[in-house]
Amino acid sequence: MFRNQYDNDVSTWSPQGRIHQVEYAVEAVKQGSAAIGLRSNKYAILLALKRSSGELASYQKKLIKIDDHMGIGIAGLTSDARVLSNFMRSEAMKSKMLYDRPLPTQRIVNAIADKAQVNTQQYGRRPYGVGLLVIGYDETGPHLFECSPSGTSFEYYAMSIGARSQSAKTYLERYREDFTNASLDELVRHGLQALRDTLQQDKELNIHNTSLGIVGEDRSFEIIEGEALQNYLDLLGEDTGRTRPAGPGGASGSNNSNEDDEAEQPEPAVAVGLEVAEPMETD
Repeated sequence: MFRNQYDNDVSTWSPQGRIHQVEYAVEAVKQGSAAIGLRSNKYAILLALKRSSGELASYQKKLIKIDDHMGIGIAGLTSDARVLSNFMRSEAMKSKMLYDRPLPTQRIVNAIADKAQVNTQQYGRRPYGVGLLVIGYDETGPHLFECSPSGTSFEYYAMSIGARSQSAKTYLERYREDFTNASLDELVRHGLQALRDTLQQDKELNIHNTSLGIVGEDRSFEIIEGEALQNYLDLLGEDTGRTRPAGPGGASGSNNSNEDDEAEQPEPAVAVGLEVAEPMETD
């Protein structure tokens, strides 16, 4: 891994005005498996691609329930995601006990962003190496937020994070206008098609490597996995593998034996000066 005299701690600026430790944390998110979020005017959904460390291991958990009206999808270090999810659950419990109401989605996202920002400013700390997609439903409707290790958060109609997420973003941008009035099945179908674009050429979506989270006006947050997911995968028909060529700006569909080594399109808001020698164990 490339090192220089300005990346020893998070409180040192480089002459180019960059904080390398924060950029390294963003790179950890890019090496995690893909997570995708979409919302309509009635529902918000999360889809995630799960990884397994080996044939004898189970698939890693990618979606976490925070409250009856809220859940998150993760890309990056699972241990950091566990810490942040426990904090979010505590805040949701406090809101119910003190105010007798569900915690507004915007408020908990701001709290997470503040918590992440502190680690980019104080000496001796490191940024969280995980990106979050947060969906929720409150009195103002469905919401989808993205939180990055840099402490920034934005609300989206659709968003993808993780490995080869640029291909999914290309699909989401192309069909964004269809999401607003889409039914739940149509929204899930668009999400699965976008998630399919993040696969390797020889891989396909199945009930073992895919997770789905749904929340909306008439249903609490629910994680759908295993056999229950097959009905949604059937929306793709027999085409569950990555067969459609990537659109403009998307990653190519060439086969690669190492899932983490495929080149990603750089994020427009972050310039990462990093050469990866060995992929990190991220989820």
